[in-house]
Amino acid sequence: MRYVDEFRDPSLIRQAAAEVRRLAHPDRHYRIMEVCGGHTHAIYRFALEELLPSNIELIHGPGCPVCVLPMGRIDDALAVAEREGAILTAFGDVMRVPGRGGTPLAHRARGADVRMVYSPLDALKLAESERDRHVIFFAIGFETTAPSTALTVQRARAREVGNFSVFANHVTIIPAIRAILDSPDMRLDGFIGPGHVSTVIGCRPYGFVADDHRKPIVVSGFEPLDVLQSIVMILRQLGDGRSAVENQYGRAVPWDGNAAALRAMADVFELRPYFEWRGLGFISQSALRIRADYARWDTERRFDIAGVRVTDPMAAQCGEVLKGVLKPHQCKLFGTECTPERPVGALMVSSEGACAAYHTYAIRRTRAGVR
Repeated sequence: MRYVDEFRDPSLIRQAAAEVRRLAHPDRHYRIMEVCGGHTHAIYRFALEELLPSNIELIHGPGCPVCVLPMGRIDDALAVAEREGAILTAFGDVMRVPGRGGTPLAHRARGADVRMVYSPLDALKLAESERDRHVIFFAIGFETTAPSTALTVQRARAREVGNFSVFANHVTIIPAIRAILDSPDMRLDGFIGPGHVSTVIGCRPYGFVADDHRKPIVVSGFEPLDVLQSIVMILRQLGDGRSAVENQYGRAVPWDGNAAALRAMADVFELRPYFEWRGLGFISQSALRIRADYARWDTERRFDIAGVRVTDPMAAQCGEVLKGVLKPHQCKLFGTECTPERPVGALMVSSEGACAAYHTYAIRRTRAGVR
């Protein structure tokens, strides 16, 4: 299969791992952050850390949109869902994110009409078939999923579907990277740039990482060879004393992004003045809201949203894991009170969450007796 088998070829992977070992200076410790949750998942799934020398440390960043969602946004959406005649729709991983009063699935068990959908268009279709109900779509994701939400809002207006609205929780990747770089307790040598987001925004927006902060950043694909090749490219930059934005994922990521997707986003969304991120606090201009031109399809404008703020359970250390301060297994609740079956924190809910990925793959290998 093209672009899968080639990037999982054992001989090529061994060659890439050997090149990493050759380029890594034995007297230096490297800290490289993968921003995207998909990369974290691939790293654990393919046990890539086991192929790296001990002086290369991979840091897991805030690249999972479900993981960075504050609990209060779940409570706000569920409060609207409890209104008479309302239907709340969301992606599957959102259904298991705990809020103060439980998960959307728990609310569904108590009688709220909460339904899982696979796309915002599914929610719009539901609204068209249930004209006497108001259907709310819980929109979430980085710039990867924002275009599909924007196109759905445009279609809702074109079809005059008035019983449909979007509760927008889309966040943007660049302010999050800035917040990490500005953190005084975070030392990083380079970034594995997010592949999915970059299919939309391209590579150009990451220029400040190389120009202002003098850190290499390589946009990467998600197969094992992609990740290893990206690490090789970062090490070569560091060895040469360079810092640049490079695109390893050229087969999917255009340098300037997807113009049609960016136009749809610009038409429907605008930047919020600030938005709360789990683990990172409030970050200015880091999330999207629906423009006033589309107010009829904006849940926050149509309903009285409380704007609940909820502190994470004190024992959970999601924030420290999101910022790369702790590894998943170093959290006090990991694997005991917090598991994929009974998650306490959002990082154990999403398949892209660092804790869920580590629990799924690393723990399984340990139990099987595989290093």
